[in-house]
Amino acid sequence: MTTTADGRLDPEYDPEPAAVRTAPPDPGRRHGKRPDGKRPEEGRPGERAGAEQPDGDPPDGDSPDGEPPDPRAAAAAALERATAHLLALQSEEGWWKGDLETNVTMDAEDLLLRQFLGIRTEEQTRATAAWIRSRQREDGTWATFHDGPPELSTTVEAYVALRLAGDAPDAPHMAAASAWVRDHGGIAATRVFTRIWLALFGWWPWDLLPELPPEIMFLPRWVPLNIYSFGCWARQTIVPLTVVSAHRPVRPAPFALDELHTDPRDPYPRSRFAAPTTWDGLFQRLDRLLHAYHRRPVRPVRRLALGQAARWIVERQEADGCWGGIQPPAVYSLIALHLEGYDLGHPVMRAGLAAFDRFTVHTEDGMRWLEACQSPVWDTCLATIALADAGLPADHPALVRAADWMLGEEVRRRGDWAVQRPGLAPGGWAFEFDNDTYPDVDDTAEVVLALGRVDHPDPERVRAAVDRGVAWSLGMQSKNGAWGAFDVDNTSTLPNKLPFCDFGEVVDPPSADVTAHMVEMLADVGRARDPRTRRGVEWLLREQETDGSWFGRWGTNYVYGTGSVVPALVAAGIPTAHPSVRRAVRWLTEHQNADGGWGEDMRSYHDPENWSGRGESTASQTAWAMMALLSAGERGEAVDRGAAWLAATQLPSGTWDEPHFTGTGFPWDFSINYHLYRLVFPVTALGRYLHGVPLPDAARHALRGAGGPARVPAEAPAGGPGPVTER
Repeated sequence: MTTTADGRLDPEYDPEPAAVRTAPPDPGRRHGKRPDGKRPEEGRPGERAGAEQPDGDPPDGDSPDGEPPDPRAAAAAALERATAHLLALQSEEGWWKGDLETNVTMDAEDLLLRQFLGIRTEEQTRATAAWIRSRQREDGTWATFHDGPPELSTTVEAYVALRLAGDAPDAPHMAAASAWVRDHGGIAATRVFTRIWLALFGWWPWDLLPELPPEIMFLPRWVPLNIYSFGCWARQTIVPLTVVSAHRPVRPAPFALDELHTDPRDPYPRSRFAAPTTWDGLFQRLDRLLHAYHRRPVRPVRRLALGQAARWIVERQEADGCWGGIQPPAVYSLIALHLEGYDLGHPVMRAGLAAFDRFTVHTEDGMRWLEACQSPVWDTCLATIALADAGLPADHPALVRAADWMLGEEVRRRGDWAVQRPGLAPGGWAFEFDNDTYPDVDDTAEVVLALGRVDHPDPERVRAAVDRGVAWSLGMQSKNGAWGAFDVDNTSTLPNKLPFCDFGEVVDPPSADVTAHMVEMLADVGRARDPRTRRGVEWLLREQETDGSWFGRWGTNYVYGTGSVVPALVAAGIPTAHPSVRRAVRWLTEHQNADGGWGEDMRSYHDPENWSGRGESTASQTAWAMMALLSAGERGEAVDRGAAWLAATQLPSGTWDEPHFTGTGFPWDFSINYHLYRLVFPVTALGRYLHGVPLPDAARHALRGAGGPARVPAEAPAGGPGPVTER
């Protein structure tokens, strides 16, 4: 791909180069290696996190007679190695970015998109197919997360991509996949999005897909199911899909897919309608009416709707050519605009295609895969917090460069959030390099926390950006006192009931983890007594599960939620002896693994009774649990064993192996492995374990000026700034 000097894409699109076998020299840029420096095949699914150390010297702290190492000495040595490794990953411009791994539907849909547009190359196909094959399981299927169960739609899309690559249907790996698909309902049982991709090539009839007309663009905000009833990622996907659905294009299929139907003689079975008194039954009948309208639309109204949808899409294209910084809106926007007459040479289309080059990872052994999104702002603020908590001086050049870069990423223009908050001034930060349309509360909170840990040479610039970010995020508080990620009061249950919306979460209600990060940030900037902060605290206390944990919306799952909420409550002044904090501590200690670490499998979203807080130990989840316990004043066996586990499982390079997915896009439906999580969170946890929990920002600055410490011991109790109702 073509990049500018700062590593971003040139706005002009040129064809993606062939897969390369050598990584670029800058470890912070796009690369085929993982952040720990290992090649992808060294950390493939199947390796257990915390596997045996390679041959060589034992971890620092082991005694010659084989006695267990002193946890603090081992933790200090591990922290030193991890800090050095994290510093080495910083780009020259000041940012960090680890790979963001999801599942092979990203790669399969990339080939299908290029097939549809007529730009698929043999080299792209070969390299992508190699990656998809490398992720196939022994039973012929594909999963959506490491060691997860087989997933039907993912398996169908991967299979079709390999057929495009020339894999014969009777090849053993293909026959195993197709047999499993048939045994589990065939194409007819896949999700709507998969069948839309197949309809583009005539493998599924458009008339058997749910209808969502572009006339939805005309619905005012007060009408249910207007486009702003959906979360930002969903409306960015749905608007272009209404255009695609209106056109119903079909490209000639290069082969048949009879082997993926349970009965090739009846490949398109129709399901019976549910009772009309149910939501399913109501929307099924509404869908029939919409199909009838599609056959005889009001032509002038349809043309106006398509034009408005196309303008809406173009207006939301980001500076890097992407839409929303994520894959689904981008692929469907390109298809929709192409159907509306935008040729591949149009600047909008060229920039959009170039964005996919930026998302492409080329491995050293010639494979190619796509990130669903990129996370530089998120990674950079987390890395800054980690390094500061690990003991780097607040004016360390790496931290100052990171702060400079984050300040340059501040969002200063209005986006979709302004539909619900028209009087709110812009501010805050987004997740990606160039996503100015969709800043989010979570990134804003963590960036403010990160900036508070840096002694920047231009404190007024920092103060102004922080003030804008705090004001914007306070303005995004929902009426129940909590915060969602991108929108305010985006809580309607109707969008999730549409037949069209079976691809995951489509609304953005407040969550415990985002609210916790906001509360922690507000306490850090001296607003612990602010009534809005107290409302957030009250909401968190009400949302605690009966077992003492909190649900994690954007990370897996109860360990993430609990690891986020406890530090926030204590920072906001909830005493460590508060019943909610003690219940959380008890839940964490009860769910510590025998090896000393913590882990939680993605299945906890689907089956919390059996999987909540349970899974193989991972570095990121162990760190989250330790951060919560340390904030709660715990300095006993549980945190010592957690620190010992981190020290014992650290790789010689300074990072940790973590094939398990601990990040969440949509609970259960879309899982993420943030490759930097395995490093930034252990650094944070070990730093706090050794040096104590950081003070709020105002106190840190006062103590720095007085030459005193900038931390308090983790076990010190915290007092409350104001009365809070106990649950």
